[in-house]
Amino acid sequence: MAPDTAPPTEPQDSPQGYVGRDAGDAERLARQRGWTTVRSLPPGAIITMEYRQGRLNFEVRDGVVARAWKG
Repeated sequence: MAPDTAPPTEPQDSPQGYVGRDAGDAERLARQRGWTTVRSLPPGAIITMEYRQGRLNFEVRDGVVARAWKG
């Protein structure tokens, strides 16, 4: 039998729902909702642009999620 190569499904969850939340609380909630990777980044961080299924990114300012996006 061939290995399952289908990418994991992402939660049906809007990243915008995390904006304005405390970063720690937002990360816990995202993991509870099924995001496999949650990445918190400072404003202006230099990151790679590859898309990763199941990853949620947070831009965090002063401990609060200022922006959130998939991939």
